[in-house]
Amino acid sequence: MASSHSSSPVPHPSSGGSEGIFRKDRDPSSRHYRPVHSLPDVCPKEPTGEAARVLCEGPSVVADQHRWTVYNSKVNLPAALNDPRLAKRESDFFTKTWGLDFAETEVMPSFYLPNITKEHFGPYLQETAQREKIHERCKSICSNKDEMDAVSSITNNHDKSRTELEQVPKIFMKPDFALDDPTTFNAVLPWSHFNSAGGKSSRDMASSRLLQEKLSHYLDVVEVSIARQISLRSEAFFHAMSSQHELQDRLTETARAVAVLRGRAAAIERIMCEGPLRALRQALTRSNCARLHNKLKLMAAVHQSQPTVQLLLSTSEFVGALELIATTKEVLQLELQGIHSFRHLGSQLCEMEKLIDKMMVGDFSMYSRSDLNRSLEDDGLVMEKWSQMQYKHSVSIKDRLESLVFGLLRQRKLNFLDIYSDEMILAAKSIVTQSVVDSVSQIEEIDTDIVTKLADQMRLMTFPQWFELLKSVFENFILFLKRIKVTLSVVRNVVLEALDSNQKSRLLERAAVGGLTEAPGTPLNQEEAELAYLTHEGLFISDALNDAQLHLGASTGQEQSSTVGPRQALSRMDGCGSDSASGTTESSTSREHAFQPGGAAISSSEDLMPSDLELGRVANNIQELLYTASDVSHDRCVKVLMARAKDGSLERLSSAEFVFLSQAVEGFVRDTEKLCCRRSVSLRGALQSQANRFVHRFHEERKTKLSLLLDNERWKQAEVPAEFQDLVNSIADGRITLPDRKPQGTEERKPSDYLHIDGQKYAVVGTVLLLIRIFLEYCQCVNDIPSISTDMLTRLSDLLKHFNSRSCQLVLGAGALQVVGLKTITTKNLALASRCLQLVVHYIPVIRAHFETKLAPKQYSVLRHFDHITKDYNDHIAEISAKLMAIMDSLFEKVLSKYEVKAPMPSACFRNVCKQMAKMHEALYELLPEEQAQMLFLRINASFKMHLKRQLARLGVHHDGGPQHGLVTVDVAFYTENVQSLRALEMLDLNMAEIWEQKR
Repeated sequence: MASSHSSSPVPHPSSGGSEGIFRKDRDPSSRHYRPVHSLPDVCPKEPTGEAARVLCEGPSVVADQHRWTVYNSKVNLPAALNDPRLAKRESDFFTKTWGLDFAETEVMPSFYLPNITKEHFGPYLQETAQREKIHERCKSICSNKDEMDAVSSITNNHDKSRTELEQVPKIFMKPDFALDDPTTFNAVLPWSHFNSAGGKSSRDMASSRLLQEKLSHYLDVVEVSIARQISLRSEAFFHAMSSQHELQDRLTETARAVAVLRGRAAAIERIMCEGPLRALRQALTRSNCARLHNKLKLMAAVHQSQPTVQLLLSTSEFVGALELIATTKEVLQLELQGIHSFRHLGSQLCEMEKLIDKMMVGDFSMYSRSDLNRSLEDDGLVMEKWSQMQYKHSVSIKDRLESLVFGLLRQRKLNFLDIYSDEMILAAKSIVTQSVVDSVSQIEEIDTDIVTKLADQMRLMTFPQWFELLKSVFENFILFLKRIKVTLSVVRNVVLEALDSNQKSRLLERAAVGGLTEAPGTPLNQEEAELAYLTHEGLFISDALNDAQLHLGASTGQEQSSTVGPRQALSRMDGCGSDSASGTTESSTSREHAFQPGGAAISSSEDLMPSDLELGRVANNIQELLYTASDVSHDRCVKVLMARAKDGSLERLSSAEFVFLSQAVEGFVRDTEKLCCRRSVSLRGALQSQANRFVHRFHEERKTKLSLLLDNERWKQAEVPAEFQDLVNSIADGRITLPDRKPQGTEERKPSDYLHIDGQKYAVVGTVLLLIRIFLEYCQCVNDIPSISTDMLTRLSDLLKHFNSRSCQLVLGAGALQVVGLKTITTKNLALASRCLQLVVHYIPVIRAHFETKLAPKQYSVLRHFDHITKDYNDHIAEISAKLMAIMDSLFEKVLSKYEVKAPMPSACFRNVCKQMAKMHEALYELLPEEQAQMLFLRINASFKMHLKRQLARLGVHHDGGPQHGLVTVDVAFYTENVQSLRALEMLDLNMAEIWEQKR
């Protein structure tokens, strides 16, 4: 049998190696056996020396039949017998077989085999170097012969034992072997051999005897194998037995040492501990007696708390009573729990607390009603009287209010602001009612017996009377809001003070917790260290001593420390109660004491106060209540405004009256916004609604007026009064407003023929003069009421569009022939309309700039209306110019179509053309500026040249110097002379050479 360390002469390459590393194959079926005696740790697992040589003499054909061995090698026999070292070929087997021609030749290396060098074995040698060193070191340590003999004997014994055990059937070796199993029993004892029909025969007896011997043999084999295994492990058994005896000796010594130690500990306890423990026990008894005495004093104080609470309630000291109740309840829960005599005191205190809640809510309701409904003229007097009626001694209203608010907060009655809100709404209604009643009582024309409703009474007033009523309502509401703000400021200060006290108490708690966490790190003195480990009857005596020292220190004056217990708080509240009985305690004192961080109230009712989140909500609700007061005031004013506007009287106001109304409303809105920091929109919205109606009526009146003026306009040049010239002058100076009315005694100036603006003369009709005044009225209205700027801009754009479209219908569309009764639309009418449109275009940028100053940046998009209007006006002006051109163009076409080149010269046709040109010039010269007149006549001249050139081409007259050419030249010279003789056209370049066809 090959050993486990045997290997084939030729190594096989490893399947996992990528560099051609060769590893030895290991036979998984081979087994390795160690000798019985122990070896050093460095001893290899493989046998070395002579044993290795014996076990590794060569490959086994049987064991190694599935591996590659030297027996599998195949070599070319002629190549093996061919000796390359021979100098000369001799006659041998090969020459005899293959002939004399056989010669030695050099064999070329194979292309399929790699060239193996020493470097290919480098990784393998590196891998096996360490194992080789261990192998060599072990060879020097271990005795080769003894080990190999032992190994060989063990191997032989093992093989023999294994062979014997293999004789035993496998069924006996199963871990679940049990004879009570029928299948197993039948397999071991085959009774079928013994149950023959003829009874017991000699053959059956022989079979049973043979079975018995076989089983005995199996038993002997197993016992021998077990004995052999025990003999192999006898050394370990003896070592375990000796270790057990040694362990028993050591345990005996340990028990003896423990008994001695217990005796010494008992002696120490008897001699050194009984006396000190007796002293500590007496100290604990003294501490218990002191604690009992304090309990009795505390019970006496609690017994007096209920009369003290009743005494505080008789003087309306709600805060002090609540503090005393809370402290007493805390003492009952923490210090006096289970006292039979106080079993009903907790429920009595709860009932008293509920009574205090009702009293505080009623008190606050009475204060709110009295404060909000008192006369606005007598500020402060009524509340002082109310305070004196409520309380026997003089107390500040502010202090009483702060006391009430703090008590309500302490009791978590956080909805007390709803009470104030309801009273505030009722008071706002009464303010309007009282103001109307006072105003109506001073007006004799209104009979209140007949007209009972306030709205009807307001509609019967004249505007000045109603306006005075409105201003009175505004003033009353301003005083009303100031009074509310003062009250809410007091409430808010109390809430913020409570919030601040909560934060301070939390900081103190964190500091105390930090001190407690640092305390274990502080070194203890020797006495404290000794007492910390002594126990008696389940109590820590150190805690008992510390507790006793704390109570002893409290009785000798250490209650002045920052942390005060419930008992001290109760005694302090008893003192407050006695002071209240004598009339010297104020609510602010108890409230300030309750706000002290770490004070009695904070420690006793820490959980009763609202949390920071709840207090923050109350503070926000206070601000929201101020906003609500502003909104309520505005809503009541809206009622007054709507009652007046129901019959449309506000729409019929003049511009000045509506401006007064708007200014008053804006002033009230600004005052309330400054007072309440709230931009209420209801009153502004109502005013805006009325303003929209006012703007609609304002616009419709002026649009109707402008339509009437245009329908009656005869489109003749009008004289310009001096006041209109002053109006445009003020616009040029940047004053986009209507001028003030002049006194009647001023000297009247003569009107002018033209309107002079920026060095230009504008011939206008009367409608345009009034249009300038109308859009100034729009600008003035925007100045007075900025909130209607956008609406007014839209209406003004509509007005300008209406003027442009209507004037186009009347002049270009000849609508004036039917509306006014004109016989015809003359060139003068057209030029005058064009000039009026140019005047409006001149003022559109001025209007745009004025409105831009009144609009917000996000509203600038509406200014694009002016761009559209400017474009429409310019298109209209261009259409009028085209109409003038069309008139002359039709004239030229009609006259020149009859033109003939013949004497006399100048011809009648050219005389007629020059006459019409003179009439056109006469009509336009006084109306249009020189530049526009020159541009117009240049266009007219171009039209004339076009028609003349066309007629000459039809007649066949050419620029050849002939007679006809000469006659035409005379007519053209006549035309040029006449045109250039007109005013402002002297330097006009007519360029008459263009009438001739160019020769190609």
